[in-house]
Amino acid sequence: MKGLFYRCLILLADIFGSWIFVAVSRVIACGYFLFSGRAAESRRFYGIMYPERGRLYHLLCTFKQYQNFTTVYFDRLLAKDRGEISFTSEGGENLRRAIDGEGGVLLMSHLGNWELAAHLLPARYDRLRLLLYMGIKEKEEIEKIQKQSLRQSGIKIIGVNKDGGSPFDVVEGFRFIRAGGLVSLSGDIVWQQEQRTVRVKFLNHYARLPEAPFVFALVSGAPLYIFFTFGGRKSRYHFTLSKPIYIRAASRAGRREAISRAAQKYADLLEETLRRHPFEWYHFERFIGEKTSLPSERSAIF
Repeated sequence: MKGLFYRCLILLADIFGSWIFVAVSRVIACGYFLFSGRAAESRRFYGIMYPERGRLYHLLCTFKQYQNFTTVYFDRLLAKDRGEISFTSEGGENLRRAIDGEGGVLLMSHLGNWELAAHLLPARYDRLRLLLYMGIKEKEEIEKIQKQSLRQSGIKIIGVNKDGGSPFDVVEGFRFIRAGGLVSLSGDIVWQQEQRTVRVKFLNHYARLPEAPFVFALVSGAPLYIFFTFGGRKSRYHFTLSKPIYIRAASRAGRREAISRAAQKYADLLEETLRRHPFEWYHFERFIGEKTSLPSERSAIF
């Protein structure tokens, strides 16, 4: 959806009711399902996830995924403009410990509505200081609206384009953590081919995860928290936050193994959670690579 069209749709919803926003967004999702090349990648993903099922089932999974994705936009409207979203949380004591103590790295995923969580968490935890590293998509007007809305919620945002972030952006993140803040990064998106990655096992295949979140936790000494948020009926959400994960290495040579262990722990939890919420997977790019039966390769992290 283009920015102007999105604003018009919000205006129509204010005048005629929320149903018009839901109806139009679902029609748009049908269009993407039918004509977008990315739908093929979703079919491949569900084929890997459900190998015992047929192609029609994988197609239906993809259709449901695209329809569910419309709730990201609709619930954003309800949360920001109307305050009609409520949530329960699991692991909130871990978040309070991070806020009151040494800060931390908040690892988010494209499983569930992470942006809504970023909106709602500051209201529950008034001392929460949050910095988001977000990728920049050229000519993406909805994304600009999204970032503006998050900034209005008191969240600091650093945009990272596909050419890579500035060293000053990295330094800012470390400063933020040392001041007791939480730095949030995506754990499942690799923005550029040259980006450093770590390989993990996921759904009996290999997948590449960005190395940056784990390096942040290792170098800063702050704990890493794995965060998920899921939708329920009647605009109710449930947030989960893992226990703190400390990434430590006694020597430079041990960094690779320490990061690899932490990344695999994240991948295992991501897979476990995905199986409980298969249609809230809003990752439309290639994520899963070759089968794990193939010989492994070693890649340097530092």
